[in-house]
Amino acid sequence: MKRRDQQSVLFEGIADKPVEMVFDQPGQSSDGGALLLRGIDRRMGLTEAMAASVRDDRQPGKVVHAMWDLVRERVYGIGCGYPDGNDAGRLASDPVMKLICDREPFSAGDLASQPTLSRFENKLRRADLFRMAYAVTDRVIAWHQKRPQSRKVKRITIDMDSTCDPTHGHQQMTFFNGYYDTWCYQPMITTIQFNGEGEQWLVAAVLRPGNAKGSLGAVSILKRLLPRLRRGFPGARIDVRMDGGFAAPEVLESLEAEDLRYVVNMPRNCVLERRARQLMVQARRMAKETGETARVFGETRYKAGRWKEARRVIIKAEVTVLEGREHRDNPRFVVTNHKAAPEVVYGRYTARGDMENRIKELKLDLSFDRTSCSAFMANQLRNLLTVAACILFQQMRAKVAGTASAHAQVGTLRERLVKIGVTVVESVRRILVRGPESYPWFATWRKVAIGCGAVSG
Repeated sequence: MKRRDQQSVLFEGIADKPVEMVFDQPGQSSDGGALLLRGIDRRMGLTEAMAASVRDDRQPGKVVHAMWDLVRERVYGIGCGYPDGNDAGRLASDPVMKLICDREPFSAGDLASQPTLSRFENKLRRADLFRMAYAVTDRVIAWHQKRPQSRKVKRITIDMDSTCDPTHGHQQMTFFNGYYDTWCYQPMITTIQFNGEGEQWLVAAVLRPGNAKGSLGAVSILKRLLPRLRRGFPGARIDVRMDGGFAAPEVLESLEAEDLRYVVNMPRNCVLERRARQLMVQARRMAKETGETARVFGETRYKAGRWKEARRVIIKAEVTVLEGREHRDNPRFVVTNHKAAPEVVYGRYTARGDMENRIKELKLDLSFDRTSCSAFMANQLRNLLTVAACILFQQMRAKVAGTASAHAQVGTLRERLVKIGVTVVESVRRILVRGPESYPWFATWRKVAIGCGAVSG
């Protein structure tokens, strides 16, 4: 047992008497609101499906921590703001963490230690990770099939984007990327959006080497996703939006073969810039006359060197007016098979902006880029565990619609609804989790809890 002076701090001058802060209460937790994560997960069956997808070849008689224990401990830990397995050193005995991992808070043994979690992360094989990725996709789609508005789904939009995950060690498959000017991985994120809803739901994440070409893995993800969406929502039209790097011939041909409407960002080149020249002249004239940013839309038929046929390319000729009256040319191009007017099609592309928020949440709030394992497969697992934690928070955000937290980012939701100091008391009849009476977000927390199946007291 640790000595008291190792976990205490003395403040003098704050009040009339010395103030001592002591960290020695075994029945307390700083993550009382994590019960919401467990409630949401229990209804979705997300971590259960992820754990069931792993082939556990350990000797049953020697197993202390079942596979679902390990998956839940990591997913909930990431959700609570503990992305590093080293945090298990203290959290393994946290009463709330044990409770949401289906352990008795005091009488049962501790959760898995850091070495156990490290062995878990490094033992999974490629086939396990494929099955786990399918399980995440299936659970998200199955959950949305159960929603009351599922019968009204007329359009599903798939968004794909990649991001830079800088590496700083000796991880497998890390390479120098000239575009990002760093050694990195390039994970690819996929989301789905129903009709015109504001939320773009995470369904897949694939870790890719740092030197991967932009379109790597896109066709495989679509082949996994499309049959599931068509079975679940047979009357819905499926659109696809992609950022730069995906305008490869094999991707566009796959989209057309699947009869999908698409809009994909095109990198600039001298041919496209030449075709946008007259539109840029108009935009500069408008910007000069109005003193404001000007945009002119047009289109052209364009055939890249490796394309089998010419395709419709939308041109946005933009001149931005910056402070100090400086004008800057900003031509942009997207390739599409939409039939609508150029400005309408480009508006469909720019609507993918919320995709950037999903990536920011993953990286800034959930440490998606904490891929510090040496093995590539272990880092892919970390990506999947982080995506699962984010999915639980997306469901939480959906349940606080109509409140001040309706558009809150993951970090804000965690601060408001998860980071609650509580005392856990266990009796013969029940387990009582006591939070502060002055907790300011109680009404919102209660709404989420009831949405997870809790009963109002």
